[in-house]
Amino acid sequence: MKRSFYGKVKAVLDRVLAGAALLLLGPFFLGLALAVKLSGPGPVFFRQKRIGIHKSTFEILKFRTMRTDTPKDVPTHLLQNPEQYITKVGAFLRKTSLDELPQLINILKGEMAIVGPRPALWNQDDLIAQRDRYGANDILPGLTGWAQINGRDELEIPRKAQYDGYYARHYCLLLDIVCIVGTVVGVLKHEGVVEGGTGALKRTERR
Repeated sequence: MKRSFYGKVKAVLDRVLAGAALLLLGPFFLGLALAVKLSGPGPVFFRQKRIGIHKSTFEILKFRTMRTDTPKDVPTHLLQNPEQYITKVGAFLRKTSLDELPQLINILKGEMAIVGPRPALWNQDDLIAQRDRYGANDILPGLTGWAQINGRDELEIPRKAQYDGYYARHYCLLLDIVCIVGTVVGVLKHEGVVEGGTGALKRTERR
């Protein structure tokens, strides 16, 4: 399947699958939303400006996992002792990656894809610049991606950008299936999640 044709199919398929997942997971989604609401004062959703295709910006949605007094628009790696801000429910959501589920709404809106580079924080200049080198800013960001199944938070930023660039140049149906299956396996095994850490030197932007 030619990439240009697959790109069009992928865009439609992503929205169809995201809509179907939201319908099927509706009761579970509402249950998680209730748990977040009961975990402490604040909104159910965490909203933050992220980098989309061609370095445009959009507002990403996640289940809120941190207290409302957490400094805004600060990558987790710049926070002193980030664990102090994470709620008990939030810790579970982050460990299982269930905090990412609301991004199905972003996919439905056409702001994200199911598979693609994870969207950088709007002020994460180092990652954005590295992705420019490899063309990774020229496709929709994803709920999961090639970098996610090849180290995730354990990857240093230059290496993460290389994986993202590889996906941008080679994405196809088979590679997407590999990423999705690899993500499911990784989530079940809790692989690659380093709270407050990216590689040996840097930390993740997850909030």
